[in-house]
Amino acid sequence: MKKGIIGKKVGMTQIFDESGNVIPVTVIEAGPCVVSQVKTNGTDGYEAIQLGFQDLTEKKATKPQTGHFKKAGSSAKKYLKEFRLEDISGYKMGDILKADLFAAGDKVDVTGVTKGRGYTGSIKRWNHTILRMTHGTGPIHRQVGSMGSNTSPARVFKNKKMAGQYGNEQVTVLNLEVAKVSAENNIIAVKGAVPGARGGIVILRNSVKA
Repeated sequence: MKKGIIGKKVGMTQIFDESGNVIPVTVIEAGPCVVSQVKTNGTDGYEAIQLGFQDLTEKKATKPQTGHFKKAGSSAKKYLKEFRLEDISGYKMGDILKADLFAAGDKVDVTGVTKGRGYTGSIKRWNHTILRMTHGTGPIHRQVGSMGSNTSPARVFKNKKMAGQYGNEQVTVLNLEVAKVSAENNIIAVKGAVPGARGGIVILRNSVKA
């Protein structure tokens, strides 16, 4: 990984390119993030930087949190994320990373937590087809269907797609394009959709497959 930043999903909108084509984008409030810790091979066995995002009120900050960020000359932050970078020589504690870390045209991977949908049936969770509504299907139009053989193996195999908890899981969308960057407003507009609800925390990093 070469660079990364923590942000908050603001919502979706659309912008227009030079030809007048509509581009659907997700607006992300990216940073400012403070470098709260620098990990090196000598002290930790690997190289990484730790970023803090979004101020935490003094009343809610614990003493260890306050002391940790005091070393970096910063107020306590609500969210922490570690980024293992290829080269950390350009970073030191207290540095501030902003949205201009990325530029329009960059390819990024965005990680977030999807919307929780609770306990759902197989049709909503796995996109199964609904059964026929006529000719004796009965009151099981939205049930899972055949469970497999009867006498052998006389059980339901593991990992069968059935009803259960849906959503509220970490998802990464790869190779999204940065459509626009506004450094003064800490805004990055990413082409397409990113996981999570409005106000959710997301992680942006340069694409690993670009």
